[in-house]
Amino acid sequence: MELFASPMACSLASHIAVIEAGLPVKIRFVENKKTDDGGDFFAVSPYGYVPALRLDDGRILNEGASVLQYLADRNPDAGLAPAWGSEERYQLIDTLHYLGTEVHKRVFYNIFSTTVPAEAKAAAKAEIDPTLAAIARRLGDRETLVGDGFTVADAYLLTLLNWAVFLKADLGKWPNLQAYHRRHLQRPSVVRAMGVEMEERKRRAA
Repeated sequence: MELFASPMACSLASHIAVIEAGLPVKIRFVENKKTDDGGDFFAVSPYGYVPALRLDDGRILNEGASVLQYLADRNPDAGLAPAWGSEERYQLIDTLHYLGTEVHKRVFYNIFSTTVPAEAKAAAKAEIDPTLAAIARRLGDRETLVGDGFTVADAYLLTLLNWAVFLKADLGKWPNLQAYHRRHLQRPSVVRAMGVEMEERKRRAA
């Protein structure tokens, strides 16, 4: 399989999942809608965004929630997603869609987009603190979002919290969220994935 990604974008969550699951997936970085071999990324993803996971048979998954769950299900022993049919699995789905719609798209997409009007950007920035407060309440005193172990939902939230910190959000307002972020930043899969992606960013900036 091949995972098409952009360094430190939302595809970081899928990159972390690949490492956590120990899957033989090739990471291919996309830049300016071109693949790493100069190909047209729109030929891979008709929407032009990451993550895009090319399966062994050539089919493409192109939404974070489906890519993350597919990777998790390729190695159930890694514990990245609860079993299908369990209540926890639906909690995972609920959480992934909450992060994808109410946090990623409603807040961060509008902030980072180059085509969103200034008024919409300002409104999105004003939602950062209320959104982080809602996530902190959702997390409570637990160390992970779903169940008792690290799941793909945590890989996604970690990525979003990285963006919040980049935008100078003060996670110290929510000690449980700040502790969560610091703890998972030290996770070996996170260190490895972020190291690779930061190197790619440095290469581009050189």
